[in-house]
Amino acid sequence: MAEAQKPDRVIRFGVFELDRQSGDLRKDGKARPRLQGQPLDVLLQLLERPGEIVTREELRQRLWPADTFVDFDHSLNTAVNKLREALEDSASNPCFVQTLPRRGYRFIAPVEQREVSSAAATADANESADSQPRAMLLSDPRDLPGVPQGTARLLFSLIQLLYLGIYIAALANLRLIDAFLSERTNYAIWLLAILIVTAAAGVAVRLYLLAAAVFGYRGLARQFLRLFPAIFPLDELWALSAFLLLDRVGVGLVMAMTAALLFLPFSQRSILLMGERGAKSAGNS
Repeated sequence: MAEAQKPDRVIRFGVFELDRQSGDLRKDGKARPRLQGQPLDVLLQLLERPGEIVTREELRQRLWPADTFVDFDHSLNTAVNKLREALEDSASNPCFVQTLPRRGYRFIAPVEQREVSSAAATADANESADSQPRAMLLSDPRDLPGVPQGTARLLFSLIQLLYLGIYIAALANLRLIDAFLSERTNYAIWLLAILIVTAAAGVAVRLYLLAAAVFGYRGLARQFLRLFPAIFPLDELWALSAFLLLDRVGVGLVMAMTAALLFLPFSQRSILLMGERGAKSAGNS
């Protein structure tokens, strides 16, 4: 019983939490692959002195005893690279582990430590694991297959071009749309104003996402997930734009187009997550 109550140190930094004893890593409350071995040792050394330089020599003395014969530089570089991969960090634009050439490393994110009992931590983890499938409205990233990141970015870019085409076509045919709405509702002027404002906002958003995909913005998936709560209602609203073609294509095709546009926000999210999963799988192979 005493062992079960023994407090463990949980370290929180950014969206991550680390159990320093087990190496369990969580991001936004979701379990990640466990850190172990030298990557975990390096992280713990950096977390002991956040904001301070931990020299390469200090890491060598702490991680590799004097009687150990290894290629120290190669081993340390490999451990740091694996650590960055686990934290989805970048050497060129670090959020957590900063490299100081020929000197060492520094942990640059704010660090928070807290005590939790092993029993409480186990109960919380079990509760989270049990409740997550029921609470998850969108697909769990762990259930999605991995695809080459280039393929994912290409498909994502094509979807952005599709939206841009819809917005620009609508803005270029405002007179026709005004006449269409005026024949069917007394609120044509308000609907037209909403169309213009949301189309202009949509053009800006799509240009940003298209540029991010084309130029290989490294945090595109994370950024899209942050924007998703704002993009989703915009996309769902514009799914109704297919009804502007009612007189030309008929009800059946309009309904099919609307259904496809309603699905596109979810497909964009899934495509980016599959590309990110594929990139991680390629990096681990």
